[in-house]
Amino acid sequence: QVQLVESGGGLVQAGGSLRLSCAASGRTFSGYAMGWFRQAPGKEREFVAAITRSGGSTYYADSVKGRFTVSRDNAKNTAYLQMNSLKPEDTAVYYCAAHTRYYIVTSGGEYAYWGQGTQVTVSA
Repeated sequence: QVQLVESGGGLVQAGGSLRLSCAASGRTFSGYAMGWFRQAPGKEREFVAAITRSGGSTYYADSVKGRFTVSRDNAKNTAYLQMNSLKPEDTAVYYCAAHTRYYIVTSGGEYAYWGQGTQVTVSA
């Protein structure tokens, strides 16, 4: 199995940027497709972005399309979420997750492994 640890969260003003990292350990990182999810207070967890094992395909929620970019470096066992033009409604705990399928997955229930989350707060 794989262990995931997120980092890079923090407090930023609206319009600012943050880059989240998800460091993986354990099994071979390139054997896992990755996803990013977020959960705001009082709301359900929602899909943000996903990337395939090789990084060749990505997919985004409409709410972040054009502002967020998901990427990965298999040599560094790390996935990233670059977040630009942040809005107060992006405030949430962000989680990275992993699964072993060969295609994009947007349902959190299909991800077997999760990190502990990192808080992102965007002030108006």
